[in-house]
Amino acid sequence: MQKFCLTLDLKDDPQLIEEYIEYHKNVWPEILSGIRLSGIDHMEIYCLSTRLFMVIEARDDFSFEKKATLDQSNQKAQDWETLMWKYQQSLPGSRPGEKWMMMHKIFTL
Repeated sequence: MQKFCLTLDLKDDPQLIEEYIEYHKNVWPEILSGIRLSGIDHMEIYCLSTRLFMVIEARDDFSFEKKATLDQSNQKAQDWETLMWKYQQSLPGSRPGEKWMMMHKIFTL
């Protein structure tokens, strides 16, 4: 089992943030099945103001490259990502078009 933590910011607009949260209450079924097909067993997203924090637990054969390949061949996944970009913004220091950025564990108890 692998565990990943990622972060991303939302645009600083209360209406857009509420819309983003509403979309995540009813994620499209094709998106959920694509996530599972990629090898992700558990995913959570937390929000504080404009900051998002995602936790992914995935099988050992999961890779972000594999997921990207699956998403590229899934029109619904591409539509979802285009829609979500309406609400999201890149973090400082990210590459053009880069969204979720990997966080590094610095402490374990």
